Amino acid sequence: MFRKILIANRGEIALRIIRSCKELGIQTVMVYSEADERSLPVQLADQAICIGPSASSESYMKIEHIISAAEVANVDAIHPGYGFLSENARFARICESCKIKFIGPSADVIELMGDKNQARATARKYKIPVTPGSDGVVKNEAEALKIAAEIGYPVMVKASAGGGGRGMRPVHNEASMGSAFAAARLEAEKAFGNGDMYLEKLIIDPHHIEFQIVGDSKGNVVHLGERDCSLQRRNQKIIEECPSPFLSDKLRKKMGAASVRLAKEIGYENCGTIEYLVDNDENFYFMEMNTRIQVEHPITEEVYGCDLIKEQLRIASGYPLSTHVRKNQPRAHSIECRINAEDPFNNFAPSPGRIRNFYAPGGRGVRIDSHIYSGYEVPPYYDSMIAKLIVTGADREIAVARMKRALNEFLVDGIKTSIPFQIAILENADFRNGKYHIAWVEQFLAGRRHPGK
Repeated sequence: MFRKILIANRGEIALRIIRSCKELGIQTVMVYSEADERSLPVQLADQAICIGPSASSESYMKIEHIISAAEVANVDAIHPGYGFLSENARFARICESCKIKFIGPSADVIELMGDKNQARATARKYKIPVTPGSDGVVKNEAEALKIAAEIGYPVMVKASAGGGGRGMRPVHNEASMGSAFAAARLEAEKAFGNGDMYLEKLIIDPHHIEFQIVGDSKGNVVHLGERDCSLQRRNQKIIEECPSPFLSDKLRKKMGAASVRLAKEIGYENCGTIEYLVDNDENFYFMEMNTRIQVEHPITEEVYGCDLIKEQLRIASGYPLSTHVRKNQPRAHSIECRINAEDPFNNFAPSPGRIRNFYAPGGRGVRIDSHIYSGYEVPPYYDSMIAKLIVTGADREIAVARMKRALNEFLVDGIKTSIPFQIAILENADFRNGKYHIAWVEQFLAGRRHPGK
């Protein structure tokens, strides 16, 4: 097992990694920006090194600063968490060249599955269904119009290097292609430094289902079930649950087998997620693979009784999959709410600032993953998520009731949060009956879904 690792991230995922490391007897080194000097992960790590100003482009995205800190601290490995450099193949290669273990898959696999065009081609190669679309990069608007005419509207313009809902726009007719293509490309260039775009058929009101994959260096690959991530606003996930209330046992088995097959064929090692769109006729289509730990991994941990961060560390150290992971069996039902510092009554405007009072809900089946505390200053420079509230119950009905109770106990005084919006969703009959899809939240906000109890 590793002696010391560096955590190249911030916030709740950094704290999550620190806790797993402490339980394994691994020393931790936090790198941090000037804005995060007083953050909880910085205070709880064994060592902390400032790597730059508040802007992530000058700190958490600076590979040379992170590698310098790793060499100064004499670490064995780097855990990238999610976001930032977690799916950066160049970063993984530099770690390898510096004899520092990158806790994740190989750089080649990151490169293969990180480019959405290559990932779709790879899925096709191994007989995984993909949505109709372009065979590669779409060079310009004229080519996009030609392909859209062939496959039929509506279509989705997407960034090859995209992720997190950025660099993508729906196009419902020929007239709107120009503005959508230009806007998606500009957003992709700013977010990823890569403006390559591709086109795929837009599936109407699909379900967003992702399968958790875990593979070791010994050739063992398993899936730990699925998560339903269909509750999204502007392609950003709000609430996730495991298992999905939509999938039948037959479809779950079919998608799980396809996910394991794909992971084995590409030689996947460590934790990863294969994401699909599923239509109402139970046709499923490969969308992308995230070659890192996901924000919503805790609900899988609760249902399958495992610690995915510890499993990442074990796998990267050369150990085989834990027996309880390899022979996993699901139990119970788990739901996660992403608590964001934003004002749902003001078009979800960001709400940074000082937290005067903080009280986390408790009780049976309630888990909080958060780096905030009373007196903490939420910085304006990063993602607005400040906590993850995870609840688990013997069945979905119990889990929904427990989540509603926990949200009503949650106190974050001093800033606005997404909690009132999430309570409203939980009180909606469609959600309680499991009848929702990717477009549901937008319809709910537009008043086309009755918000009554």
